[in-house]
Amino acid sequence: MSELASFHDVRFPLALSFGATGGPERRNEIVSLTSGREKRNARFSQSRHHYDAGTGVRSLEDLHDVLVFFEARRGSLHAFRFRDPFDMKSCRPEDAPTPADQLLDHGDGTATRFKLVKRYGTGDDAYFRLISKPVISSLRVAIDNAELGADGFSFDAASGEVVLAKAPINGAAVTAGFEFDVPVRFDNERLSMSLTAFKAGQIPSIPLIEVQL
Repeated sequence: MSELASFHDVRFPLALSFGATGGPERRNEIVSLTSGREKRNARFSQSRHHYDAGTGVRSLEDLHDVLVFFEARRGSLHAFRFRDPFDMKSCRPEDAPTPADQLLDHGDGTATRFKLVKRYGTGDDAYFRLISKPVISSLRVAIDNAELGADGFSFDAASGEVVLAKAPINGAAVTAGFEFDVPVRFDNERLSMSLTAFKAGQIPSIPLIEVQL
């Protein structure tokens, strides 16, 4: 079964997400040469995010919510949506997404499909992160700063592409703004829960790991 087929389009409890810790991981190979210089090579083109949601669990209700969610996903079997508390928008966290936030590409007169991406950095050093799970209700798209209506585009969840109803002219800038979730799965096979006081408890660790769809 493919990872996409085993994806449940539900979000991890939002209140617990905002108490989570974690962030991106890079895998690089570094070889020290006899000259004292280093040879460095990136093993993966895309970063992979890891989180620990255990730090967000406080109450007995939180424990129950995580228990139900874990069982419904069959542990690590099915992936799901997770709201990254540090990076969840096409813009800065304090701003509202606009249709001009991220340049997807330029039109060539025939193409109607454009990968949804978020850019980190500028120029040749920029990193383009593929966004596969936008919040559809927040997705806004524009061509040369002219925002499209709801009938002007759609999103293909299988390919992670914005699909335009009409191909933009050659050279036209296709941009988008959005909120997004990270597709993750549980990175363990069991939960270890405990009650610390009346109607209060904890789960020391709930490791989550990003999956590629």
